Amino acid sequence: MMGGNMNKMMKQVQKMQQDMVKLQEELGNRTVESSVGGGAVKVVASGKNEILSVEIKPEAVDPEDVEMLQDLVRAAVNEALRLAQEMVSQEMSKLTGGLKIPGLF
Repeated sequence: MMGGNMNKMMKQVQKMQQDMVKLQEELGNRTVESSVGGGAVKVVASGKNEILSVEIKPEAVDPEDVEMLQDLVRAAVNEALRLAQEMVSQEMSKLTGGLKIPGLF
């Protein structure tokens, strides 16, 4: 009797793995956007934690204050990456029913 339950469980695990691969592909095509400084700097990131674009409005470029622009870009990138990770985590938890699986996310 125990073998039947084990086979059923293994099939469930395999299906979950297939679903996760599919979800990771889908998340790679999804994007999040971060905007800081009243829209002075916008960053778009993918679900693969890749920065897809950085948009800087001309008025954000002040040769006398390069540090401010650097801070805005850093803040926008960090926020975009945080949003991307949050999106992935939420979608993965839907798939796993909240079960944390080490090494996957």
